[in-house]
Order: sequence, then C-alpha cells, then structure tokens
Amino acid sequence: MAVSLQKGQKISLEKEAGGVLSRVKMGLGWDVASSGKAGGFLGGLFGGGGGNDSIDLDASCIMFDTNKRPIDAIWFGQLQSKDGSIQHTGDNRTGAGDGDDEVINVDLSRIPANVQSLVFTVNSFTGQTFEKVANAFCRIINANNNSEVARYNLSAQGNHTALILAKVYRHNGEWKMHAIGETASGRTFHDLMPAIVPHA
Repeated sequence: MAVSLQKGQKISLEKEAGGVLSRVKMGLGWDVASSGKAGGFLGGLFGGGGGNDSIDLDASCIMFDTNKRPIDAIWFGQLQSKDGSIQHTGDNRTGAGDGDDEVINVDLSRIPANVQSLVFTVNSFTGQTFEKVANAFCRIINANNNSEVARYNLSAQGNHTALILAKVYRHNGEWKMHAIGETASGRTFHDLMPAIVPHA
C-alpha cells in the first residue's frame, strides 16, 4: 500500500516500493473547486464546460546538480530532458477523463550522475489563483508494475498561482522523496526559480 506523505516528510522510494526502482511516473491531479462536479476520479478539473471554470495548470520538473544549479527543465515548452531520462506526457488543458491530469515519466537509471535532485512544480498558466483548485495531489508510481508508491495530498487552496510539490533526490546511493508543498507565484517554472532553488 502506498505511503501517504505529510508536508516535510522524507521517504526512501526503494524501501516503500520493496525493491530497486528504475522507472517511475510522477502523476499530478487536481479539481476545480467551484464546479461542484467531480466527474469521476479527477474529471471535474475543468468543470462541465463553463468558461469560467477553465484553469490550465502545468506540471514541470527541474533537474539540479550537487551545487543546486539548474541543469535542465521539463515542462510544456520542452517535453523531454536533453539526456532523454525524463519525459512529460504533454499539457492537459481539458482535464477530461479519469486518472492523473499530467504525468512526468522518469527513468531513474538514466539520470546523469551529476544530477542530484528533481524538483516538481505545478503552476497556473492562465493566472487563476489556487482558490479555484481543490483536491490537488502528486504521486509516485512504479512504472514497472503501475503500483502507487507514495502519494502527497496537498491542501492547495489559497491566493497563489503555483506550488512547489516535491523533490526526488539521491541520498547515500538511493532515491528518496521529500514532500515540500510550498506555495509560490508564477505562470511558468521560470517565474518560480527563486522559490525553487532553496528546495533543490
């Protein structure tokens, strides 16, 4: 059973998965708070077609080296890391269907040795604040068997336009996850960098 993370908690991904994790997916999901229509697991993200309920949240992953310098970023403007180890499945603007709203695939075995951490963020590209967002979460899935390893449910609502969700990082030769859950403001990850770097 997946571990449910609290803000600030750190876990060993391999310990929770019960073995070596080579490929993982970071799944991100959210609902629109005002629509009142859940529509399945996460289908209510953009409500029932009303224009006012539309909110385009974007997931990003920033790769940092041991000196906390950004090396690469995976987002809707660049769906794959330059080394090919991380791939974004694409921008979800409709929220249709069940499951994760956006997914970032990570091949841990292919992450370059100089990469120390991966920081995952989500931001409101359309500029609406998270007062309109409910039930936000991020989760790590073992891509080899599609089992959920860890889930972090965020109390995301508030007058901000972005969240620094979590960090996956190397520690003593294994991959760990740190639930961050810090609010920030910005339409893309570029705007968030001053807030992200202290967590890298």
